[in-house]
Amino acid sequence: MRPNGTQIAPMMPYGFYKVFTPADIDAVVAYLKSVSAVSNAVEPPVYKAAMHVDTPPGADKAMSETDMADPGKRGFYLATIGHCMECHTPLVNDVHDYAQLGKGGQSFPGPWGVTVSRNITSHATAGLGAWSDAEIKAAITQGLHRDGTKLKPPMAISLYATMTDQDLSAIVAYLRTVPAKE
Repeated sequence: MRPNGTQIAPMMPYGFYKVFTPADIDAVVAYLKSVSAVSNAVEPPVYKAAMHVDTPPGADKAMSETDMADPGKRGFYLATIGHCMECHTPLVNDVHDYAQLGKGGQSFPGPWGVTVSRNITSHATAGLGAWSDAEIKAAITQGLHRDGTKLKPPMAISLYATMTDQDLSAIVAYLRTVPAKE
């Protein structure tokens, strides 16, 4: 909610940020306060459709520091704030079908053509189940499929390329727990 009581539009995917640890949200606030202010008068929004706030399963409350010590839970946290499942989970009537978490299938048209998000579940053939940890990390940070071909946009490979190996390993640990979907 805004200070005036109006709801922020879910185009700002704040449902994915409920999982932020208190320390991380404090860091985000500190960063935002460090950015120089600009004058930008904006008219109040007018919403012409019902708003659906999307919150991935398990991300409805802040993670604890204890949870962050577990690589799989830390990976879930990072994948949530990194919006991995936002693209890699099918939409049904413009709402994520979390029963199909990680199955992929969303189309993203752009100047590169059309990219269809891949299955990143633990499925042995349709997903990442047979991929090595190094292959998954190369897909995330270098945009490489396990056969060496380049992945197409819009995956933000350049943003993920600077992740630490510890964080990448945590994401891989989490992805290994995502139930297999074909």
